[in-house]
Amino acid sequence: MTAFSKRLIRISTTVAIALLLVGIILYPKVKDASNSDSKDKVPGRMAMRGGGGQPLFANGFIIVPTSMSELISTTGSLLPDEEVDLSFETSGKVVAIYFEEGTKVKKGDLLAKINDAPLQAQLQKLQAQRKLAEEKLFRQKQLLERDAISRESYDQVSTELQAIEADIMLIKARIAETELRAPFDGIVGLRLISEGAYTSTQTPIAHLVKVSPLKIEFSIPERYAGEVTPGYDISFVIDGIESKFTGKVYAVAPKVDMATRAIVVRAMYPNPNEELKPGRYASITLQLSKIENAVSIPTEALIPEMEGEKVFIYRNGKAEQVRVTTGLRTESRIQVRTGLNFGDTLLTSAILQLRQGIPVQLDTIITNAINLQ
Repeated sequence: MTAFSKRLIRISTTVAIALLLVGIILYPKVKDASNSDSKDKVPGRMAMRGGGGQPLFANGFIIVPTSMSELISTTGSLLPDEEVDLSFETSGKVVAIYFEEGTKVKKGDLLAKINDAPLQAQLQKLQAQRKLAEEKLFRQKQLLERDAISRESYDQVSTELQAIEADIMLIKARIAETELRAPFDGIVGLRLISEGAYTSTQTPIAHLVKVSPLKIEFSIPERYAGEVTPGYDISFVIDGIESKFTGKVYAVAPKVDMATRAIVVRAMYPNPNEELKPGRYASITLQLSKIENAVSIPTEALIPEMEGEKVFIYRNGKAEQVRVTTGLRTESRIQVRTGLNFGDTLLTSAILQLRQGIPVQLDTIITNAINLQ
């Protein structure tokens, strides 16, 4: 065998081995591609892809008249109807405390007392002087009627009596300042001072709170300032309490807050059983406008674009693109002002795969608007 023949055999062997290796490497990929093509030819899979003329499965929603309400959800706080830090109008030593902490009191109830012994002594002195002045004035009047004294002498005695009576009124007012009385019905808080302590006008004695009714304070965006007025109904819930409560707006701030661009509103809740306490956090809902027989669609069916908003409806077995204008919005629905009519079948799924004129097969049809809530 010649050297040329041997070289030719080696080259042939090398090429054969190389082809064998390439075949081993490429065979699995070719097999996978073949399997993929065969799977794509399955009718069900083609239908899901919407290709090759096969229909795309989608859910439909039949548009019927609905009632829509624009709701505002905000947060606020419960406030007492009235509250005040109780303190004396004068200084002195506390000689008695008449209230129990955390109990109800009535307007005018005596809550605490400052030592008023010196004032009581002055009052008794003035009362004795008044009695003497009244008797003197009586005698002077009789003498005046008989022209036994001058009118000037009678007026002088009358003036002395009036001065004594004014002094008595002043002492009584000072004695009243030594008494701490409830300015309104409410619940008195924790006591901050004890008997025997010296107090001044700046010393707090206790906190008085009126919890029935309660105020609810919250803020709303400035654009709703003209719609929410006194008499407007609200509803609110409190964390940890399953019941829903209702109140009524009684005051709206006269100006918009420059920092938050919101306006403060206050409502009143009767709180008849005093089950709610001031200071709690409230989640508040206001119903603004209500539209009857509205065309409303699920929010997920609306497709926003640069040119506007659109939806797809089912017509003659195909998807048809429709431009719409929207109005009122809630958490789950959007009002459609133009573009749709009652009875249209709206496509609500496979939104990203829908195209104009693509064949569509309805998988599920929703006929009741309540299912959207």
